[in-house]
Amino acid sequence: MIIAIDGEASTGKSTQAKKIAKELNIDYKDSGAYYRAITLFLIRNQINSREKLDNDLLSKIHISQKFKNDTFSIFLNGEDVTSKIRGHKVSISVSEYAKKPEIRKFVYNLLRKSSKLSSIIIDGRDIGTVVFPDADYKFFLYANPEIRAKRRHKEINDESVKIESIEREIRERDNKDSTRDIAPLKKAEDAHVIDVGYLTIDQVFEEILEKIIY
Repeated sequence: MIIAIDGEASTGKSTQAKKIAKELNIDYKDSGAYYRAITLFLIRNQINSREKLDNDLLSKIHISQKFKNDTFSIFLNGEDVTSKIRGHKVSISVSEYAKKPEIRKFVYNLLRKSSKLSSIIIDGRDIGTVVFPDADYKFFLYANPEIRAKRRHKEINDESVKIESIEREIRERDNKDSTRDIAPLKKAEDAHVIDVGYLTIDQVFEEILEKIIY
């Protein structure tokens, strides 16, 4: 079984995917973490996003993910880089690397290979449209940018960061995701659409779970 959760930035895709994985006892894959791990590798090797990446270089990148006891971990060539991929340098660089066709193809192959080993749930922005267009269940989460900005501001818990700047970043990310040439963010025609703006985490979870079980 393959479950795809796509959606806009800061709509709780990862949170829901992890909750569903635990509830159904299936594997969880974070597609964004793959791109971040690859970005970390390339930055460490001083390879900028404008360079063409050949298969010899990509063959040196080995990534694995683990989700156990509510804890997600990602390994790059055997090293646990779970916290490192969330660093500032990776965060501001990942979108430039992730839009490269050779990197997207590389990640797609990793995700598709993992789906052959067990049932999985994956969150991202093009899972139900590009990576797994034949997924058994597809969901698309969205919410008003202002609401998403307030939620992220609460998570950051830093009053020096203004909600207005977060909202601006979210709108810019939405525009970049939906207008990019390669695998743009869009709803799969057969996806279940959920406006998470005025729902609690548990309410969204129950709505997703109901669609899968019934």
